Amino acid sequence: MEYRNLGRAGVKISRLTLGTMNFGPWQDEAASFAVMDRALEHGINFFDTANVYGFDKGKGLTEEIIGRWFTQGGGRRESVVLATKLYGSMSDNINDRGNSAYNIRRAVEASLRRMQTDHIDLIQMHHIDRSTPWEEVWQAMDQLIGEGKITYVGSSNFAAWNIAMANERAAQRHMLGLVSEQSVYSLRNRHIELEVIPASKAYGMAVLPWSPLAGGLLAGIYSTDDSVRRKRPALLESAEKLRPQIEAYEELCRSINVDYADVALAWILQRDGVTSPIIGPRTIEQLDQNVACLDITLSDDTLAKLDEIWPGPGNQAPEAYAW
Repeated sequence: MEYRNLGRAGVKISRLTLGTMNFGPWQDEAASFAVMDRALEHGINFFDTANVYGFDKGKGLTEEIIGRWFTQGGGRRESVVLATKLYGSMSDNINDRGNSAYNIRRAVEASLRRMQTDHIDLIQMHHIDRSTPWEEVWQAMDQLIGEGKITYVGSSNFAAWNIAMANERAAQRHMLGLVSEQSVYSLRNRHIELEVIPASKAYGMAVLPWSPLAGGLLAGIYSTDDSVRRKRPALLESAEKLRPQIEAYEELCRSINVDYADVALAWILQRDGVTSPIIGPRTIEQLDQNVACLDITLSDDTLAKLDEIWPGPGNQAPEAYAW
């Protein structure tokens, strides 16, 4: 396993991040435990979750599963750089959401209880909260850092100007600021190449792409594989709008004899500025295949063909649309 710094922070994280959103809603506890154990065997030390994960089966369920896995001992907690997120609504309480100081403290304390740990290594704001001033956000984070309950702060789904403002306000308080940004990024969705990746690089932040397979669109949905994940009706319906591109993509993958999902993950691993894409395997077999992608290097010719099928903005802003 390869490791990189979490942005400008000194801590090292694995080149792949284990995403846990499936734990609970679509993967039972025993299977979740097995995947986490296998991840450690592979050297994956960076686990990502969120307080809202569990969804219809109960928000917080995924964190609870992780907590019960930690209690098995064997150095599990000590081996993991643990990341979770706050922002989403956890109840009908009007203040049980957002990035207010009120909710930040409550959310962190609740996540600590669910995961049965005394600290969170990376707390991420799951979305920008336009109603809360940065002075309030950083005061709350600073207090929690001082209490040893969180170590680093990151963002998720932030615009570039949100990233800049957050870090500048943190610098005024002599704080480290944001060390990572978790954004949607794949061959299908390359918007962050315009400004978010350049801003993250400028501030020394890790970029943690989520949904590198575009929700399954890049996993071979028109192949002969009858996987339930790849063939679910909602996915097929959304794919129809992109059918020519997807079919061209799948043909390219077959021509180089590399699995569809492997091509998508290998591509994102080769992108400038990307630190650790988030994978969400439901089985040990899927996890093993994801890890194998670390040994795949796509040729310049293949990368050029992927750009033709799934064109990005072509440059960062403003060069992408102005002189």
